[in-house]
Amino acid sequence: MLLTFAKAFAVVLLVLLTMVGCQTIRNSGNTPLGAAPPETLRVATYNVHYIVLDRETGPWSVGDWERRKGPMDSAFKAIGADVIGFQEMESFSFRTNQINLTLDWLLANNPDYAAAAVGDPAAFPSTQPIFYRTDRLEMLDEGWFFFSDTPDVIYSRTFNGSYPAFASWAQFRDKDSGGDFRVINIHTDFASRSNRIQSVELVVERITPWIEADETLFVVGDLNGRLGDRIVNILADTGVRFAPVRGATYHFNRGLNLFGAIDHIAVSGNATGVGEPIILRQRFGGEWPTDHYPVIADYRLSP
Repeated sequence: MLLTFAKAFAVVLLVLLTMVGCQTIRNSGNTPLGAAPPETLRVATYNVHYIVLDRETGPWSVGDWERRKGPMDSAFKAIGADVIGFQEMESFSFRTNQINLTLDWLLANNPDYAAAAVGDPAAFPSTQPIFYRTDRLEMLDEGWFFFSDTPDVIYSRTFNGSYPAFASWAQFRDKDSGGDFRVINIHTDFASRSNRIQSVELVVERITPWIEADETLFVVGDLNGRLGDRIVNILADTGVRFAPVRGATYHFNRGLNLFGAIDHIAVSGNATGVGEPIILRQRFGGEWPTDHYPVIADYRLSP
């Protein structure tokens, strides 16, 4: 009896491991990231995971950040984006929210960039900045709204009372083409589907006037939804065009690619995708900088 059970367990385990292996292969791939084609705008999105300031060691602690920060800077430099929306760029503590280790580190080590959609945390939530190249882009405006019944109240809780989640946005002028465009940076609640649906419905409400005004708009971020999911389709119904991102963008901090992309880039207005989007699935300095991969896409802006 015990032998029969052991054999059955071994068969089930083998099947599960085979399924995991197949899924990992299916959602993997390492397309190299070359230089952006001439006269294009490189757009990226990257979830970099929060840091727990009250934790000295262990996953996502300050000690862990010391290990990750070099690889994080290497990843940022490899992406080479003109504009990139970050999610979870937060140094979390119950005592203070004035510190942002990742923000300060990347800005200090990349002087060609500035951060939009940031400010005094008392008035502007600073955990979803939008970095941009200052030699190419001029920031014109910036703002935020929370995924809440009171979206213009800072740090208001989500629709079901969960932790605050929000969208940040910034408007830029491209010095090369003279055209303007907007970037809206989103991170939806991973735990609650109803929160995600209500959140993207609010995003649609806010971006519709920009789309109707024929603005060029990039929607970037961690949607916690795959292409074809209702979360994505609600946004797509506005007319924004999603880049065909294929394979995993979240890897469990292990390079384990079990399901399709949840991090996305979409566009509306006078911008055309050039080439295929790239997911940069690699370690830097032998480390995973975070538990997501960056997603990169190149676009040609029309005047």
